Amino acid sequence: MLRESYLITPPGEILLAGRSIGPELDDLRRAALLLAGVGGLILVLGLAGGWWLAGRAIHPINDISAAAVKIAAGDLSQRINLANTENELGRLGTVLNSTFDRLGAALEEQKQFTADAAHELRTPVSVVLTQTQTALNRERTAAEYRETVESCQRAAQRMRRLIESLLELARLDAGQEPMKRERVNLVSTTLDCAKLVQPLADQRKVHLYYEVPPLECVGDAERIGQVITNLLTNAVNYNVENGEVRIAGESKNGSAIITVSDTGPGIPPEDLPHIFKRFYRAEKSRTAGRSGLGLSISKAIVDAHGGALDVISESGKGTTFTIRLPKVD
Repeated sequence: MLRESYLITPPGEILLAGRSIGPELDDLRRAALLLAGVGGLILVLGLAGGWWLAGRAIHPINDISAAAVKIAAGDLSQRINLANTENELGRLGTVLNSTFDRLGAALEEQKQFTADAAHELRTPVSVVLTQTQTALNRERTAAEYRETVESCQRAAQRMRRLIESLLELARLDAGQEPMKRERVNLVSTTLDCAKLVQPLADQRKVHLYYEVPPLECVGDAERIGQVITNLLTNAVNYNVENGEVRIAGESKNGSAIITVSDTGPGIPPEDLPHIFKRFYRAEKSRTAGRSGLGLSISKAIVDAHGGALDVISESGKGTTFTIRLPKVD
């Protein structure tokens, strides 16, 4: 291919010049092919790299989905494998694993709670059935019938107390138990609780000591009194003869604090982490007739007030329960 150029001179002559541009066109075609090849290679590499990066990004999502499906099917032992916990998906996986852990623990506690409740109810029901069946097998005297009815009554009362405690715990867990938010004079409240427990202390030859300074908190006086009474009752029951129970109070870090200490044998270290669990009894030999729900209810009440219930104990040196409640501003 030629490229031509002409020029007209004044005399009217025409000058024409030209040359072949074939080599330049060949160079342009080779450059176009090279650019197309390089562009295609870059496109392929970009698609491959994007597919690889997208796969790496989506892989944790697939793991999360697979784990969630298995957990939904009932396998609560499944967890999300986390290779990198620093990115957003890694942090999401960490949060979900923590949620699955709490869910699994809650379901296990629910299963245990159901089994324990069934076990606790089975005993009094068995007593009622056994007594009534024995009484119906043959004619008995009026005194024997009366004894049978009294035994059934005791079993029914035990069932009623257990059912009432279970209902109270269920309402507290669901947040359906209303808690008043008013000024509570802890001096008078703890004094009333001490007077209520005093006859039991006298019976068991345990001395009560009261050392609560002027102190107020925000909450439900009746419910707080229920907690203190329960702790005092336990302190008296699980004490030694001529032992002591001390009720003390103080204000610290914006909280009103009440402590109940005893000089009993203490709680064994292996039992201490479990004493707030429902139906748990640290001393099985001394809990006949008790449901093992008192401390669970007490902790639920204190938690509902936005406070905390803690325990410190050492075998042979007694136990101290500490109630922390929001103080009046």
